[in-house]
Amino acid sequence: MNERMLNVLGIAGSPRRGGNTETLLDRFLSGAEGAGAVVEKIAVARLDVAGCIACNGCWDDGYCVVQDDFQDVYDKLVAADVIVLAAPLYFWNLPAQVKALVDRAQCQWARKFVVKAPLATTAMGRSRRRGVFISVGGGKRRYFEGVVETVKDFFVVNEADYWGDILIHNVDAKGEIEDHPTALDEALELGVRAVEEPRA
Repeated sequence: MNERMLNVLGIAGSPRRGGNTETLLDRFLSGAEGAGAVVEKIAVARLDVAGCIACNGCWDDGYCVVQDDFQDVYDKLVAADVIVLAAPLYFWNLPAQVKALVDRAQCQWARKFVVKAPLATTAMGRSRRRGVFISVGGGKRRYFEGVVETVKDFFVVNEADYWGDILIHNVDAKGEIEDHPTALDEALELGVRAVEEPRA
């Protein structure tokens, strides 16, 4: 990675590839890359990430003792200046595949609150990351209330501020987001802003 460029990590959290949330994620990443960032996308459904087993092994040093693809994701989260989680709404929350990833962030919670160890800074020298949440779901806007709280907590333990989101309701069928009047442009613009907007 070029140390002079922001690192943007996109997490595609849907079990369905190429769906509405991933389409918006791709637009976001396109905007970020166009603004000069290094971008990477990981598809959680393709990874082997088990659920947290509540063993408290991470209480010793803040690292998860379960060995699978989570370790690679952990390294990417630490390296990212911007973390973008994109996942559809499942029963007012995240799909099981990405929820397992969020639950495994218990080791980050242990690092932060039990071990009390700081997270390594990014290559840009930043200790705080920007967190962005993208979600699409059928039904009412208020159905996002629960999932937003889950994602905020995920960002907290990864030293990321909940900086922005795109929450699109009443959209469900695959590809339907392409007909939304504003969502695609909004995602592209937010990707640019995530890179270019000055930090407070």
